[in-house]
Amino acid sequence: MEEKRYSEMTEFELQTEISRLNDKAKKAEQLGQMNEFAVYERKMLMAKAYLLDPNDFKPGATYKLGNDEETFHISYLNGRFAWGYRNEEAKLEAVPISLLGEQLSREG
Repeated sequence: MEEKRYSEMTEFELQTEISRLNDKAKKAEQLGQMNEFAVYERKMLMAKAYLLDPNDFKPGATYKLGNDEETFHISYLNGRFAWGYRNEEAKLEAVPISLLGEQLSREG
């Protein structure tokens, strides 16, 4: 069976895939396979990004980044990625929108 891209999956298929990846990540973690665990974690983040509407995230706004104390200021969006700056650093980077938490501030 040919694998579908996340962009081609239905919401139900995405939820099923996230559950499958979560199980694989837990198993890898229990076996001490941290590289494999990290791969499944990243795949889950990407699948979760396809359950979100990019229009809910606004360029110029600052968001909490994950569960950390870090922040992310969005410069622009490209697909399911927000491009911007972590903790007001000078280096532009991209993160899946599924990593963005509560909106903290809005420019303008």
